[in-house]
Amino acid sequence: MMIKKLQKLLKNDGKGVLILSEQNRRYFTAFPSSFGILIVTKNDAVFFTDSRYIEAAQNKIKGCDVRESKNLKEQLPAVCKELNITSLMGETCITVDELNTMRRIFKPVRITTAGTDKMISSCREIKTEYELEQIKKAQGIAERAFEHISGFIKPGITERDISLELDYFMLKNGAEALSFETIAVSGKKSSMPHGVPDSKIIENGDFITMDYGAVVNGYHSDMTRTVAVGSVSEKQKEVYSVVLEAQLAAIEKIKAGILLKDADLAARSVIEKAGYGEYFRHSTGHGVGVEIHESPNVSPKAKGRLKAGSIVTVEPGIYLPDEFGVRIEDMVYVTDTGCINLTSTKKDLIIC
Repeated sequence: MMIKKLQKLLKNDGKGVLILSEQNRRYFTAFPSSFGILIVTKNDAVFFTDSRYIEAAQNKIKGCDVRESKNLKEQLPAVCKELNITSLMGETCITVDELNTMRRIFKPVRITTAGTDKMISSCREIKTEYELEQIKKAQGIAERAFEHISGFIKPGITERDISLELDYFMLKNGAEALSFETIAVSGKKSSMPHGVPDSKIIENGDFITMDYGAVVNGYHSDMTRTVAVGSVSEKQKEVYSVVLEAQLAAIEKIKAGILLKDADLAARSVIEKAGYGEYFRHSTGHGVGVEIHESPNVSPKAKGRLKAGSIVTVEPGIYLPDEFGVRIEDMVYVTDTGCINLTSTKKDLIIC
């Protein structure tokens, strides 16, 4: 259970961790809910939720005392006294209002935010076998969606048609949710890395960039493919080839222990050498898990090294304003000797 990972980082010093955010509550308890409060100490964990969820939570959550929230102003200070908690470490992702409310309720137990996010990130960065399997399942749905959409794309349909078809296919075939709002942009709009699909009609000669993912048991997938419609120009072929070469170079470089910025440089240097450096305008990748963007960040300014057991995207791109853009994205699982590509969809240039 994920709570054990956090407890291993704590000491018997009267400190506990206060977890309010939905994503971290689900990570540590494997239980999704719109409301809950999780308190973790070295040897104990207590989860409070309301009457809407209490029965399901008691049946689902293991290794944690699950209690119904009836009067939190009394229950929360009482549990601190019960567990000998003298101070709590809170998340920084909650609102100022939430933090101030908790400080009033828990008083005189002190709540600080220093170091909490780093501790939680260190838990979430290294995936268990269970987490890896959920992400594989999510990625499998996304890949089947790509196979489906490749036969759906044709001149005359719209970007919105493509994004909706991808969404429908993933949700119909096992996704509990979408990783994020699906990107499907074409022609000149494909030069916008996070462009929004609209009523633009697909035409012969367009590049279409599709960035999307599925969620399974709270875990996200993320992939991007760029395909052509009807025909491609020599410049489109050249740019696609450069992006693919950059992506493969980064995947080849990735393994536990290398600097995050060096993994980024492996892709970036290929694009710069080809003369398109100024048109690669984002980082090479990011971690994926219970959130679509989480630690680590594979970027030029990132500090630290890749760790075995982490899952990161590899997604270089070239974006030529008022012309077209290309991005190719896979997810990889980092090992001591290299990485395992979790994305099996082929990357040869497809012409629909």
